[in-house]
Amino acid sequence: MNKAEEGMVFNIQRYSIDDGPGIRTTVFLKGCPLRCPWCSNPESQNPDPEISYRYTSCKKCGACVEVCPHGAPTLTEDGISIDRARCAVCGACVRVCLAEALKISGESMTIDKVFKLIRKDAVYYETSGGGVTCSGGEILSQPEFVASLFRRCKEEGIHTCADTSGFGSPEALDKVLAHTDLVYFDLKLMDAERHRELIGAPLDLVLQNLRTVAARGIPAVLRVPLIPTHNDSDENLNAIADTARELVPDATVHILPYHKYGANKYAAVGLRYTLDDLAENTPENLARARGIFESRGLKCEVSQ
Repeated sequence: MNKAEEGMVFNIQRYSIDDGPGIRTTVFLKGCPLRCPWCSNPESQNPDPEISYRYTSCKKCGACVEVCPHGAPTLTEDGISIDRARCAVCGACVRVCLAEALKISGESMTIDKVFKLIRKDAVYYETSGGGVTCSGGEILSQPEFVASLFRRCKEEGIHTCADTSGFGSPEALDKVLAHTDLVYFDLKLMDAERHRELIGAPLDLVLQNLRTVAARGIPAVLRVPLIPTHNDSDENLNAIADTARELVPDATVHILPYHKYGANKYAAVGLRYTLDDLAENTPENLARARGIFESRGLKCEVSQ
């Protein structure tokens, strides 16, 4: 696969209003080296295509069991159980599932194919000040593809937004930033040991890449997922505010309240959701967090 011409995509969301200014098309790329326990797109973590199973749609007909050449699915009282070590993602089960309970999450798509979808909404970008956002997963895991797509967008006068956790090589970031108008940059934890323990990645690389964004003078929005008992302490929020003031003082901070919208997607791809008992943010908690950022002179919004 030519990495600059083909990328692994798991969703393309048209008419998006939450991933940058105006009306946008958001291209969600598969593959992420992080393992945030609150991740709302668990199907984005594996860089390869995988079978997704929606048990609520399953009719328990057993057709997938009969047709699979690898013996991956078995029929149980609760529906289908998939042995993912056996699954070759050949798609045989998907083709016979009339209830559409099974699907392949992840498709190798060319720049031309993705851009054909993007251009359908060009009039909305023009009238709303919107454009194209690449999100994930982690876009720095597919920097050649993102850079090529953004280059194509810029040639057509389409605004580009890179939505990243900041975890990727400096070389990957350079490729993407060369064609980026706006960066959405996540900051989660400022304690290096806790960052590595909870998320599975070193903090210093994230901060190094944020410094690069700032040095390039590219407008940035800092996105802070607010996860009760995990990163919502005054100490952590003050540390994030200090970092923002030091590196990107003109950036707006977006607080992303914790939610469980993606919890039911974990089982669909054979993963376990570990935050079932975690309560969502209270209005008071959100107001406290916002107050910390605004007290430091930072612009702050709480996302819906």
